[in-house]
Amino acid sequence: MKIIQADISHIDQVVDLFDAYRVWYRKDSNKEMARNFLLQRMRNGESIIYGCESINGQLIGFTQLYPIFSSVRMKRMWLLNDLFVNPDFRGNGISKMLINQAKELCKKTNACGILLETETTNDIGNKLYPAIGFELEENNFYFWTNS
Repeated sequence: MKIIQADISHIDQVVDLFDAYRVWYRKDSNKEMARNFLLQRMRNGESIIYGCESINGQLIGFTQLYPIFSSVRMKRMWLLNDLFVNPDFRGNGISKMLINQAKELCKKTNACGILLETETTNDIGNKLYPAIGFELEENNFYFWTNS
């Protein structure tokens, strides 16, 4: 297995993983909208997508990061917004490999850190993130929905 930076040539495989990720978060499957969303991010340079490629070239996991900025630190940060591994391949360290690649991006871009959010009910993620160096902050997280 190896980590690659996904590009438009990987779109079909990324769409499949992205759609499965959204379904896991209780959203309706919509591969056409997923394709359009991901193509916009790729074409506009608005995100970085890493994929884990199996020995046969199939993407079996991905993470998507968005650049954001910290005014207090006056530096770029990365938002690790999406992380998903095909259930058939979980338990093989793929999430750690993808996050380690995200950490390398952070270092390469001289960013101050990586921010991520997960549901309090995500037992796997809530065990994984502290185990690989992420700290749970005690800030309040508020969200306003425009819908």
